[in-house]
Amino acid sequence: MVTILLILAIGLVVGGVGAMMGIGGGILLIPILTAFLGVPIKTAIGTSIVCVIATSCAAGAVYVGRGMTHNRLAMILEVATTAGALAGGVTAVLISPRLLALLFACILIYVAFIMHRLPKEERPPVRTGALDTSYIDPRTGGRVTYGIRRLGMGMGASFLAGNVSGLLGIGGGIIKVPIMNLMMGVPLRAAIATSNFMIGITAATSGIIYYMSGFVSPKLAIPTALGVLAGAQIGTRVGGRIRSQRLRQIFQLLLLAFATMMLVQAWMK
Repeated sequence: MVTILLILAIGLVVGGVGAMMGIGGGILLIPILTAFLGVPIKTAIGTSIVCVIATSCAAGAVYVGRGMTHNRLAMILEVATTAGALAGGVTAVLISPRLLALLFACILIYVAFIMHRLPKEERPPVRTGALDTSYIDPRTGGRVTYGIRRLGMGMGASFLAGNVSGLLGIGGGIIKVPIMNLMMGVPLRAAIATSNFMIGITAATSGIIYYMSGFVSPKLAIPTALGVLAGAQIGTRVGGRIRSQRLRQIFQLLLLAFATMMLVQAWMK
C-alpha cells in the first residue's frame, strides 16, 4: 500500500511539471523510477509512455478548451513525428540498457543548453501568412497573434523528436517545444499547449512496440498514470500563471539534475 501511494505521489508531481512544460513528464519519471525504485530502464520507459499518453489526454484537453493549441500545426507535424516514433521504438527494444541511459543523459544536457541560449524575452510574435492563428494569453488577458516560419525544417526536426520519443519514452515534447519556439516562431505558451496535444499520439505509436515486447507493467503503470492524470490537471492551471522565463529556468534545472542521475546510473551498470 505504501509503495502504491508513493507511486501515485510521484505521478502527481511528474504530471504537474510535465503539463506545465509540455514535455509529458517522461523525462522526469524515468530517472526517478530507475534511480529511486530500481525499475529496469526499459520497463521505466514503457511506464513513461503510458503516463505521457495520460498527460496528453488531461493537459491537452484543457489547452484545447482555452484555444491555446495550434491544432492545424499539430496535425502536420505529427505525421513526421509518428514515423520517427515507430523507428525509435524498434531501436530501443534492441539496444542495451546502458546505452539507453547514456543517450537519455546526452539528450537532457543538449536540450538544457539549447534552452539556456533562449533570449530572456521572447521575440514579439508576427503574422507570416502561414497557418496564422491567435489565442488569449491567460496571464495578461491579451490576444496573441502569430504565424509559422520554416515549416519544412520543423517537419524534419519533428521526425527527430519522434525518434527520440520512441527510443527513450519521453513523449518528444522536450524537443518539440524548443523546435516550435526557436525555429518556427510559436510563442512558448502556445508551443507548450501544442506539444501537450501531440505527445499522446506520439507515445501511443511507440507504446504498442513496448507493450508487445513485455516492457509495460500494469502494476506500475496504472497507479503512476492515475497520479499523472491528476497532476496534469493542476499543472495546466498553474503553468498559465507563471512567467515564461521562470518556466525555462525550472526546465533547465530539472534537465541538468536528471542528466547527472542518468550518467551515474550508466557508469554504475
